[in-house]
Amino acid sequence: MADAPEMKATQQELKKARIPIEYRDYCAHLLIPLNKCRGETFYLPWKCENERHEYEKCQYDDYKRRMVALKKAKEDEE
Repeated sequence: MADAPEMKATQQELKKARIPIEYRDYCAHLLIPLNKCRGETFYLPWKCENERHEYEKCQYDDYKRRMVALKKAKEDEE
């Protein structure tokens, strides 16, 4: 896994898309089209599967990256 990824969506884009602050992370650029798709399809669970999968994969990869960084930080303390 690489170092921390860069933010792909600007704060202005996130504000315009009405993304809550707690969701403005490294995967927020994928949440914008997901929320748009959800709004257009009335949140039907079988719609927007590709967008949801991409967003959840990004969240998972970010979680793994943070856990590796945490493990390394703990090892450095010892």
